[in-house]
Amino acid sequence: MNSLIEEKVREIREIVGDGKAIIALSGGVDSSTAAMLAYKAIGERLYAVFVNTGLLRKGEPEFVIKTFRDFGLNLVAVNAEERFFRALKGVIDPEEKRKVIGKVFVEIFEEEAKKIGADFLIQGTIAPDWIESRGGIKSHHNVGGLPERLKLRIIEPLRDLYKDEVRQLARELGIPKEIYERMPFPGPGLAARIIGEVTPERVRIVREANAIVEEEIERAKLRPWQAFAVLLGLKTVGVQGDIRAYKETIAVRIVESTDGMTANAMNVPFEVLQRIAFRIVSEIPEVCRVLYDVTNKPPATIEFE
Repeated sequence: MNSLIEEKVREIREIVGDGKAIIALSGGVDSSTAAMLAYKAIGERLYAVFVNTGLLRKGEPEFVIKTFRDFGLNLVAVNAEERFFRALKGVIDPEEKRKVIGKVFVEIFEEEAKKIGADFLIQGTIAPDWIESRGGIKSHHNVGGLPERLKLRIIEPLRDLYKDEVRQLARELGIPKEIYERMPFPGPGLAARIIGEVTPERVRIVREANAIVEEEIERAKLRPWQAFAVLLGLKTVGVQGDIRAYKETIAVRIVESTDGMTANAMNVPFEVLQRIAFRIVSEIPEVCRVLYDVTNKPPATIEFE
């Protein structure tokens, strides 16, 4: 890992030269690791651009901004919630969602790079991203969502690595455990966990459900690869008191994996699943049913969209 760090730092330094670069920072392990490599390479000439898409997990914007300001990085925080929701209005197809999100991301990065005078965009793209994009499985926003003509030169120092290797690299770089052990989170954010149109109200529902899943998994001291909630866009009949209810359905997905390329549904203790379901239907008034997804990857992917 030490020799890999030296190699990647040298590579970034040679490409950027005396110029400036921005990095697309989400706060996940991939972009955080790429950011620290780039910071070692070019120091103050690196600008970390964090975009609040409105599609992030509960408390995520505050966590990312505080963490990376403490690192001493030049952090540029962009609040673009309305912009993303506008672009996603009426979009239902999952591939189209990913491309729309990728396009808006790039527009923002180009705008910020112009203000800074940067010619390079560093991304935390890893091997599964481009493998799944090229294979037609799904377009990752940082691969399939990129326009053919991009004003910035792309640098991807992690593109040949898998998630477990990136975590090792993060540890060597001194990145805090709460970042390098974080569960993977998709670039399109909660848009990948909503079947159908993405709206502020639907994001609010799935965000709350997702937080409950993560909290209960942590409470049970389980260590899955990923654990999250999905809003299925399917209403079912329920009962509240003696009154008929017709409300939303949430699917819970908890998987084990080593690299994300294959995954198995986790054998979660039933009492944990019951606690998750009870909290979701009790704390989110719009939901009356919770399902557990037991499908492996393949044939399913880990995320729903």
